[in-house]
Amino acid sequence: MKTQLISHLHSYMLNHQTDLLIALQEDHRLDHYLETKVDSVKELISQLEGENRPAYVIEALCLEELTRDLRPSRFSYLRDLLEEEFEADFRAFSQSGILTYELINLVGGCEPIFEVFAFGETNEDSHELKHALMGMIAEYFER
Repeated sequence: MKTQLISHLHSYMLNHQTDLLIALQEDHRLDHYLETKVDSVKELISQLEGENRPAYVIEALCLEELTRDLRPSRFSYLRDLLEEEFEADFRAFSQSGILTYELINLVGGCEPIFEVFAFGETNEDSHELKHALMGMIAEYFER
C-alpha cells in the first residue's frame, strides 16, 4: 500500500505541483518528502482497513488526505491561465520545451499576488485574483 501511495502522490505532484517536485529533487529531498507524507496517513490506513474498506477506496481516501495541503495548485492555476489568456505564448513555450521552466518562474514571480489574495480553494475562482495574475504575467513577458 505504501509503495502505491508514494507512486500516486508522485504522479499527482508531477501533474499539479511540478515546481515543488523539482525543488525537492534538486535538494535531494523528494524521497524523504514522499515517504514522510505517506507515513502521515498510517492511522487512516489502519482505520479504513479496520472498517474492511476495499484497497481502492483506501488509496483514494488516503490520496485525498495526502494532497489536501497541496490544493489548489499555483502551478496548475498558472498553466491553465497561461493556456487560456496567453495562448500564443503558451504554445510557443510548449513547442520550445520551456513551458515548465517558465511556469516555475511565473509561480515565483506571482508569489506576492497569491499571498495577498490568500490563494486557496475558497477564492481560486476570484476574478480579481485572475486579473492581478494576468497583469503580472503580462509584466513578466515584457521583461
